[in-house]
Amino acid sequence: MQGMSEREYSAHSGLSRGAIQKARKAGRLVVYGDGSINAAASDVRRAEMTDPDQQRRSTGGETTFSGPADSSSYLKARTALTVYQAQERQLAIQKRKGALVDRARAEALVFRLARQERDVWVTWPSRVAALMAAEVATEVEKQSGKPVRPVIIEAAILQRVLETHVRAQLDALADLRVNLG
Repeated sequence: MQGMSEREYSAHSGLSRGAIQKARKAGRLVVYGDGSINAAASDVRRAEMTDPDQQRRSTGGETTFSGPADSSSYLKARTALTVYQAQERQLAIQKRKGALVDRARAEALVFRLARQERDVWVTWPSRVAALMAAEVATEVEKQSGKPVRPVIIEAAILQRVLETHVRAQLDALADLRVNLG
């Protein structure tokens, strides 16, 4: 036998026997015709073909790195990317379920609903002024007890008074702003 056995080379290199077998299959070892391993040539070939960081980690050596950044920054960046992707997937799921809506669409909907409500209130005094005037006149006649002289309340005056108070209330509500985020 000219060279080392797998067990001997494993002890020589500090790698497991399984790692030696993988290196042999991958062609990272120089093997003699009888199947034994040429240790010196195999060390050189393995050094050329193996990533230095990977080699140091597999032997349990010092954890310095050949790259410009250390592993902690890489791991932090990788973790941040994974967290971001998970959050992105979660948002997509919530959007599909209908738990999330488009912000611009929601703001447009709120604005449209507020405008419809305002329009209803602006037209309300003209619709109810005549009815209110009749009810107030009837109530005043009942309380005065004098049916001889009927009480007349002008619907137009009541409508102007109502419009003034409703517009004041709507102006106060116009200061409210919807903030969706």
